[in-house]
Amino acid sequence: MSVDILCIGEPLAEFNATQGDGGYLFGFGGDTSNAAIAAARQGARVGYVTVLGDDDAGRAFRSLWAREGIDASFVRTDPDAATGVYFVSHGEKGHNFSYLRSGSAASRLTPRDIPLEVVRQVKALHVSGISQAISTSACDAVFTAIETARKARALVSYDSNLRLKLWPLARARAIIHAAMALCDIARPGLEDARELTGLSEPDAIADFYLQLGARIVALTLGREGALIATPEERRRVASIAIDPVDATGAGDCFDGAFLAEYLSTRDPFAAGRYAAVAAALSTRAFGAVAPIPKRAEVEAALKANNPFNTAPNSEVA
Repeated sequence: MSVDILCIGEPLAEFNATQGDGGYLFGFGGDTSNAAIAAARQGARVGYVTVLGDDDAGRAFRSLWAREGIDASFVRTDPDAATGVYFVSHGEKGHNFSYLRSGSAASRLTPRDIPLEVVRQVKALHVSGISQAISTSACDAVFTAIETARKARALVSYDSNLRLKLWPLARARAIIHAAMALCDIARPGLEDARELTGLSEPDAIADFYLQLGARIVALTLGREGALIATPEERRRVASIAIDPVDATGAGDCFDGAFLAEYLSTRDPFAAGRYAAVAAALSTRAFGAVAPIPKRAEVEAALKANNPFNTAPNSEVA
């Protein structure tokens, strides 16, 4: 299978507390895996790179990616480590996460796991701060992939996805910004960007990442949609009116939908509008993966709604 978008990172088995009775719904998560699935559901040809445990969760991920049409032939299985797990609970202020990921199989990713010839042939590479935070070797692997993609003139997309439970802010800031300086598409969320840059206003944050070297900044703004900025122009794109059930993975859905649409249109503003709508639709049910919409659903929502004129109430992280 020829791959247009290659994603690298950490898949996590998901247990989502959907009710107040202590029960959990099993599902799938992990930011770049979610993004890969979102891109595939928009029709992109997608590959994924990680390390899985030789366990039920690892086998479930392989089955998931096969169903989604994602090329997982680059995924290694480590018999001595487990696939990571996370738990989602929901409160008045949104969702909360707890993790069982220390020493996970994905944290054993190394530069040797990066399929360099594949990276040289793809149109876009997508990675994240989490991909680099889970271990030193995974951090190095991501830099290897970024440098290889740049030399091959592939687009590089980077979602900051700041997780201060994984690393201290000073190290996160240094690594994330060193990586983003090498990327074409900077994809911070507003709260992440405020922590990382010390700035508060979206336009100032967009300026920061453009000056760092990004060609496109796609800054997600929670319920307000996103700010899409290039050196020549910037626009705010609104979400659509939806009653969100669970915003887990909405930002990841934005990433995958944005890349798929941008590769199709080469219009960052159209891609931003498309991705904001896709992300909103992904909040309609519990779980990071199950509610991710397919292209037909996104196109129908775009036709039924004008995102620029709709008062949004959905959330993109």
